[in-house]
Amino acid sequence: KEAVTKKISLKIMTLSNARQKINDCLGNPVEIGIAVTWRVVDTGKAVFDVDNYKEFLSLQCDSALRNIVRLYPYDVSPGVDTTGAPDEGSLRGSSDVVAARIREEIQAKVQEAGLEILEARITPLAYASEIAAAMLQRQQASAIIDARKMIVEGAVGTVEMALERLNQSGVGVFN
Repeated sequence: KEAVTKKISLKIMTLSNARQKINDCLGNPVEIGIAVTWRVVDTGKAVFDVDNYKEFLSLQCDSALRNIVRLYPYDVSPGVDTTGAPDEGSLRGSSDVVAARIREEIQAKVQEAGLEILEARITPLAYASEIAAAMLQRQQASAIIDARKMIVEGAVGTVEMALERLNQSGVGVFN
C-alpha cells in the first residue's frame, strides 16, 4: 500500500464566512458576518479527529455566531442584561466584547480538532433589509425625542438661573 501524505499548513489563516441573517435577543433580524484568524496547532487531531478540519471550523464559526448574537440586541436596549459584565450590551456598541465571546465559543468547539482561534471579528453588521427602514425611522424618532428633552432641560436651566439671579439681586420674585 502507498502511504497517504496530506500536507497541513501551520500558517495563520483567515476564514471569512458568509453573512447570515440571525434574530437578535429582541427578535429583530440582523445580517452579520465574521472573520476568524486561526491556525492548526495539532496536526494529528486535525487529520484524525475530524473529517475535514476547515469545513468543521466553518460550521463551528456559524454555530457560535448564532449562539452569541441571539444574546444581544442590535442597539442598546434598556433592561436587557447580556453579559453580567459592564459593557454597552449591544452588537453595535460592544462589538469587541461580542467578538471575544464568539472567539471563546469557537475555541471551545474546535479544540478537539487541533485548532487555535487567534481572533474573531464581526465584519458586516446591519439590520436585515426587510426592517432596516423601520429601524432607521425609530432611531431618528428617538434622536428627535432626545434633542427635545435636551432643549427643555436647557430652557428649564436658563429659567432657574434667571430666578436665582433675581433673588440674589434682591428683586425677590417669590417674596
